[in-house]
Parts: sequence; structure tokens; C-alpha cells
Amino acid sequence: MKRLILMRHAKTEPWNEGIDDFSRALTAQGHEDATRIAEEIVTLGWSPERILVSSARRARETCSEVAKVFTGEKVRPMESLYLTGVRGLTEAVAQNDAARVLMLIGHNPGLHDFALSILREGGALDHAAALRLHEKFPTSCAALFETEEEGSFVPASFRLAHVLRAKDFRPQGAE
Repeated sequence: MKRLILMRHAKTEPWNEGIDDFSRALTAQGHEDATRIAEEIVTLGWSPERILVSSARRARETCSEVAKVFTGEKVRPMESLYLTGVRGLTEAVAQNDAARVLMLIGHNPGLHDFALSILREGGALDHAAALRLHEKFPTSCAALFETEEEGSFVPASFRLAHVLRAKDFRPQGAE
């Protein structure tokens, strides 16, 4: 079985003059959320062997937090993942499809569009997860796809198994 985890970077400081988009850092809540989502991924038994990550600061900081939870993964920063679309994300996954569990940490709208395109082609194992994915792909959201196929990356063979949103794992009353 092969698995693909698509995760949007965690919550960042707002853009303001003097800070370019590429250099925005995570907030304290972003650091906590990234860790919480990684812990839930491990609970589901989905620890990645390889993580592809956008080279933007917020994605790298998200990766740093999740890597503290996972063991044995290889991280590969990729400038090409910064604000790329479905085509670029498809190529990145296809070039790294030897990993049995591959994680990609990137940005919207491309990451959400990519997740939706896989869902459209392959379907879902969980109808509720599909509805959640259609709603929104907020910061620290992770879409988990799996396939029985062992060959090259073919989006139509992957099925959506889970959608994890940080707000669902925060303590009651926390934002």
C-alpha cells in the first residue's frame, strides 16, 4: 500500500510591509497545530518516509515541527513547490513516488486544487472526509490518500482516507 499526505503549512504571521510573503514565520498557534496534526498522523499509522517541502519559511517551519514527531523521514526542500499549481505538484510527487508514504508540505490554492483533483479522479474511502475537503483547506490541514497500487504515481488510483484539520484537535475554547 502506498500513501500520500498533502499538508498545508501552519498558521503564519500576517503579511505586512517590510516582510515579503516568502519570509513569513509561523505563529505560536501554528507551531502547536503542526505538532498536533503530526501526532494524529502517527496515531493513524501514517509516518512518512520522505517529506517534500516548499522552501518558503512558513513551510520549512511547519516541516521542522512535524519532523520532530516522525522518525526516519528524509526531508527534501524544493523551491519549485512555492505557490505552484496542480501540474507542478503532480510532477513533484511523480518524481518521488518510490516512497511508500510521501508527505508534501506546501501552499494554497495549489495544494487544495491538487487534493481536489486527486479526489475527483480517485474518489474517497470516507464520504465525510470528501465533504470536508471540498469545504476548505485551512492552515495545518492534511489530506491523506492511499492506494493498493505499487507502481508510478497515478492520481486516479488514490482514494481519500482522512482529512485532518488543526481546529478539530485543539483544546475546547482555543482558536
